[in-house]
Amino acid sequence: MPPRQFPQSITKRHALPRKRRLVAALLAAPGLMPALAHAQLAGAAAEPQPIDGPGNLRLAPQLEERPLRAGDQPATFLLGDTATGTTDEDMAAKGSAEVRRNVSVIKSDALHYDQDTDMADAYGNVRIISNGNTFVGPEAHLKVEANEGYMTNPKYRFNLSGGSGSAERAELMGNEQARVDHGTYTACECETDPAWYIKGSSFDFDTGSQEGIAHNGVLFFQGVPVVASPWLSFPLTSERRSGLLPPTFALSSTTGFEATVPYYFNIAPNRDLTVTPRLMTRRGVQMAGTYRYLSPTYSGTITGEFLPNDRQTHTDRYAIYLQHQQNFGGGFGGYINYNKVSDDQYPEDLANASNQFLNGTQLLYQQEAGLTYNNGPWSVLAREQRWQTLQPSVPPYAREPQLNVQYNKYNVGGFDFGAETDYTRFTITQDNATEGQRFVFNPYLSYGINAPGYFAVPKIQWHFASYDLSQISTGLAPGSVGYAPPNQPKNFTESIPTISFDTGLVFDRSVRLFGQDYIQTLEPRLYYVYTPFRDQSFAPIFDTAEADFGLAEIYTPNTFVGNDRIADANRLTAGLTTRFINPATGDERARFVIAQQYYFQSQRTTITNVQSLDQAKHSDLIAGAAIKLGAGFASETAFQYNVDNDQLVRASVGFAFSPADRKVINVGYRYTRKNETTLVNEPINQILLSAQWPITQRLYGVGRVNYDMAGHRLVDGLVGFQYDADCWQFGVGMQRYANGVNSTGQSSSGTRVLAQLTFKGLSNVDNGLVSAFRSSVQGYQTPPGSAPPLGRFTNYE
Repeated sequence: MPPRQFPQSITKRHALPRKRRLVAALLAAPGLMPALAHAQLAGAAAEPQPIDGPGNLRLAPQLEERPLRAGDQPATFLLGDTATGTTDEDMAAKGSAEVRRNVSVIKSDALHYDQDTDMADAYGNVRIISNGNTFVGPEAHLKVEANEGYMTNPKYRFNLSGGSGSAERAELMGNEQARVDHGTYTACECETDPAWYIKGSSFDFDTGSQEGIAHNGVLFFQGVPVVASPWLSFPLTSERRSGLLPPTFALSSTTGFEATVPYYFNIAPNRDLTVTPRLMTRRGVQMAGTYRYLSPTYSGTITGEFLPNDRQTHTDRYAIYLQHQQNFGGGFGGYINYNKVSDDQYPEDLANASNQFLNGTQLLYQQEAGLTYNNGPWSVLAREQRWQTLQPSVPPYAREPQLNVQYNKYNVGGFDFGAETDYTRFTITQDNATEGQRFVFNPYLSYGINAPGYFAVPKIQWHFASYDLSQISTGLAPGSVGYAPPNQPKNFTESIPTISFDTGLVFDRSVRLFGQDYIQTLEPRLYYVYTPFRDQSFAPIFDTAEADFGLAEIYTPNTFVGNDRIADANRLTAGLTTRFINPATGDERARFVIAQQYYFQSQRTTITNVQSLDQAKHSDLIAGAAIKLGAGFASETAFQYNVDNDQLVRASVGFAFSPADRKVINVGYRYTRKNETTLVNEPINQILLSAQWPITQRLYGVGRVNYDMAGHRLVDGLVGFQYDADCWQFGVGMQRYANGVNSTGQSSSGTRVLAQLTFKGLSNVDNGLVSAFRSSVQGYQTPPGSAPPLGRFTNYE
């Protein structure tokens, strides 16, 4: 039986020139129902109706899908310039033919749809759109409801990832899965000649899990094969997926040429594992693994590295890094931080590949576990802390164990009060050093008076310490760790009060500078502290050191950090601050500070009894400034000046210029006189330069120089480049870095070269190069990444 023809009134419209003729048919449970109604509205029905009125169409905030009710069948729409069909059997359309059901669309030049089998046969310029995925080819045969069928010579695109490709044949196996034979895949936006692509004998695409698998796949870059694998897994979005990560290559003066090929295991959404073989031409093959886990109540990282039979040392070498945090609920928590290496030269010889460009060499490895409690005013810490100390560093004291309890209450009738209680047993790996127990109790009470134009805070605090020493040092030099003075008692106590008074005024006025309106403040401040002298020479130095002297420390009562020394004081600190504030935004555009301490009595308490007493009547003068100007210019400076000797003791000057994204220049200068104590007991006279700047539209330069002008040597330097293309990035960097000290105690340095190639849409893993750029250049920004993924209904057809 030939298919039933449509009414003549419809087919006559085919004669209209340059207009698309549309024949619409709705296929539903009763069958094929072509119907066109023509009527002239009159009266109230002809008046404009509100779109949100009862029974009318309503605006939706976005394109939405609504599930069908049980037993309902989705409607199928057939569109075309001309169409023929038979009720409840089949339909054919030609000229811009379409079949639509839910969010699935089939378009072609000619189309036949069989209602009984739900099969659509499309010919000529076929386009299949489903769930944001598009397949284009000359011919397709598809079951519409199940979205199952095949297409010959397809080109395909996935909106959510921007990935695309072509193949000889594609089999659609539902709304989320497809298999293609002898095809390609790329995330490059260009439709022809992509910079990188994967070619394989077959591909399995699963847009539900957003994963693609290439069988017998080869990764090509600029037409050159880079990686080949019989089974190659890759993500269709930026979500984590198991598979090989991009290999990295480096050149180091200690390890030689390096190549790493990490493999990533996406165990669960909250757990993963990365296994990294590391080939080093001078050392051998190292295996490293990092396991990460995360849950609502605990999280952590476990990393292990093992190098069997190092070619240089002929020993097995390893490293372990463990961090764990636990929340037990009710304010209780716990943590573990355990780090260990096999030998003293491990960090110098085998710095982790992910930290290739970090300056310096770690010599202390913390090994600590603790329990915490925080609830309201209470804070409790119980821990066991040890250290692995590498030569030539001096071992610090271990806490085995420590119990610290703090209680703080604020604004109780205007009063702040609290106390710290601490019990610690100190041990040390150094022979003949002093060891023992210390109990500390530090209560305080203050009353704050705050008003719009002034403040005043009187405060009293007490330091009580009791020592019970189990071992007294013998044969150690004065001033060394663990030293004890002659006739050192094993049991003694200390009781030292401190009274302080902190007050200041705040004035402000409106000013106009350089054509801009500002609010200028003037803030004088006085801080007085009195602590009587108590002989503390018998107290060992367990965890105490001299505090730095700067704007942050000049308003503190104690010149020491720790509980083994409380400095006697009878001094007044006077300071003056002025700020310039934008009245419209409240942004602080500039700040200038000057402060100095005046001694009514010289300080007698020192770290060791061999230090000479300072008889000065006042401290060095401290001055600082912070300025933010337009066009991305900012500056921070600080000076410490000795008025009596007319000498600059310390200086820190820094300038930053960043007029736009990825444009930054930093200039810094650091100076410390030779007679001042530094971390390495040497003077500092260094200039620092760092920058990131575009050389061309796509090429960025990155550099850093830290030059010691006193020693006429390069402390560390970095030069690198990053090239940002449409769908790939390439970076390379070379660094000369300080490498600690060698076995003879002399300073040593090393050189590293690191390169990184990133395929956008395929991987985004930093092998250490980007971290080096970010840590070396303040204000560094990575080149622009991939464009955000499109939605399912982007370019909806």
